[in-house]
Amino acid sequence: MKERERRRAFVLANTAPLRPPHVPEIELHLADEAHDLWLRTEEELEAIGLPPPFWAFAWAGGQGLARYVLDHPSCVAGRRVVDLASGSGLVAIAAARAGAASVLALDIDPFAREAALLNAGRNGVSFEVRNEDRIGDSLDADVLLAGDVFYDQGFARRLAPWFDALASSGVDVLVGDPGRAYLPAASVERLAVYEVPVTRALEDAEVKRTTVWRWRPAS
Repeated sequence: MKERERRRAFVLANTAPLRPPHVPEIELHLADEAHDLWLRTEEELEAIGLPPPFWAFAWAGGQGLARYVLDHPSCVAGRRVVDLASGSGLVAIAAARAGAASVLALDIDPFAREAALLNAGRNGVSFEVRNEDRIGDSLDADVLLAGDVFYDQGFARRLAPWFDALASSGVDVLVGDPGRAYLPAASVERLAVYEVPVTRALEDAEVKRTTVWRWRPAS
């Protein structure tokens, strides 16, 4: 079996069609407590060659950002959109539904690529998905969407100067964040706040207050 077919089969075998509670108009292949993937430890996943399956869950930051895009379609309509760390493709799907001229989903995990493509088809949209690390590169885009990306200090240190450069060049950078520790508050302005239902096993809470931010160009 080819690698892409194997990955796609893995996604299908370890998920079920579910609707994220804050974006119920979108249906995704997601893992829940009934799936073995939910219960496997990081060591077990590494043993089978699987990166942490962020693509199998609808994280609060992505749900909030997708909600904002669907409720404010003018932020992407007719524009070239890049969805960073796309995971399940939730935010990319929202952008496509909201009328983006084009959508490129970026994620370094090849399993996420297959999940996003499956989810796009399930929701009647299409977009390009690439397994590339484009951080630091210029983008042929008008809008960058980033859901829940400030969870790690090292990753945040890479993102902040890149977001500064993109925003200064005219790219509209929108971030969905549920209060992660490494979001630089001085660099963003609030657009919307949502109370997003989440899974306690993932977030140690049942609801996460999630904010959609616009990145300010560096002065």
